[in-house]
Amino acid sequence: MSAFSSALRTPDLRKKLLFTVAIVAIYRLGATLPSPGVSYANVQACLKLTESDTNGVLNLLNLFSGGALLQLSVFALGIMPYITASIILQLLTVVIPRLEQLRKEGQSGQAKITQYTRYLTLGLAVLQASAFVALARTGQLFNNMCDQDDPTYQIIPESTGIPMWLTLTILVMTMTAGTGVVMWLGELITDRGVGNGMSVLIFTSIAARLPGEGWSIKESSGTGKFFLVIGLVLVIIALVVFIEQAQRRIPVQYAKRMIGRRMYGGTSTYIPLKVNQAGVVPVIFASSLLYLPQLYLQFFDQNNLKDYQIWIQRYLADATSPFYIGVYFLLIIFFTYFYVSITFNPTEVAENMKKYGGFVPGIRPGKPTADYLDFILSRITLPGALYLGLISVLPNFFFIWLNQQQYQNFPFGGTAVLIMVGVGLETVKQIESQLMQRNYEGFLR
Repeated sequence: MSAFSSALRTPDLRKKLLFTVAIVAIYRLGATLPSPGVSYANVQACLKLTESDTNGVLNLLNLFSGGALLQLSVFALGIMPYITASIILQLLTVVIPRLEQLRKEGQSGQAKITQYTRYLTLGLAVLQASAFVALARTGQLFNNMCDQDDPTYQIIPESTGIPMWLTLTILVMTMTAGTGVVMWLGELITDRGVGNGMSVLIFTSIAARLPGEGWSIKESSGTGKFFLVIGLVLVIIALVVFIEQAQRRIPVQYAKRMIGRRMYGGTSTYIPLKVNQAGVVPVIFASSLLYLPQLYLQFFDQNNLKDYQIWIQRYLADATSPFYIGVYFLLIIFFTYFYVSITFNPTEVAENMKKYGGFVPGIRPGKPTADYLDFILSRITLPGALYLGLISVLPNFFFIWLNQQQYQNFPFGGTAVLIMVGVGLETVKQIESQLMQRNYEGFLR
């Protein structure tokens, strides 16, 4: 809090903070603004009927959108299309030489990749908006608990004088345009505010659900369990902060070089390898993969697949099932190793060190350095993967303990805590670095 209080006393930082708060307020307004053609009263009726008991990835997307998805608001898609596009571009960089070349070109190449990400974001937004509108139209967005033949529960009711296809088209265009506006708001925060704009918006969406979910626990489970949950949440946050800050520092020494009449190099630094090198991406991948069987069944006749449906509902849709928890945990470990192997290339790092005269003390430059980095990375990825898996399955044990299926959007563990703590740490670090820069400037003057 000292960093924030000092920032508020600094005029230019205060302007940045107030600008960020204003953008966040606009984002939350768009998240509660109903889209044209959607009956807000009927949506609320369906939400009360189903008690937010949605499935798999819809859970995750609704959490990231701050509850806007199930209300089909203007910003219903939130920032998820941009995150998906960024992950896809990051994975394609490994297999497409053109993208890898752009990445190595520095700022100009990164600007080009950012432009590709924006185009892909809008394309994914059209697909996702169409899918969610179709699910809402058939009632599957609320697990078929809202009878769409009943006018009380029709999410997109018939309008006199307006064809349904036109209403659906306008709705898809509105949600797609909302994604473009959200992307623009995030970039505004990055350029003129404090912190990474996209991360701040996700943080805001998750934080917006905390009071409501906490109150629902108090109402249904009592004050005792509520305060016990709050205590466990504080312990989880402390653990997440500790692990997120943990890193293995590989010492690097640079040899002295004479360039003209000046001597360069001779300095010592280190390569920071974080314990949680993969971030929250493996959790998103694992959740998406577990939802695929449920999505697959929706495209076929339910009567012909009755046995499969029962098995999937029992083992892959029930968050309290030991089989579900075990598969979820193993998938997170697998995707952690997979994503770290894609995003961190020891051979490339070793070649760059060799090019600039750097070496790890006691290790020969080139391939031995790459093998050493790969060995260290594989060793620290294991505790990072176990940590991600344990934090992610923690809400499932809360479901069992509270004996309530309605906490499918439980925001006090797993992905939500990982994102909120990570964004909070990065934002505070950025504020502190800017304060330090201004203190040095005042000292030099």
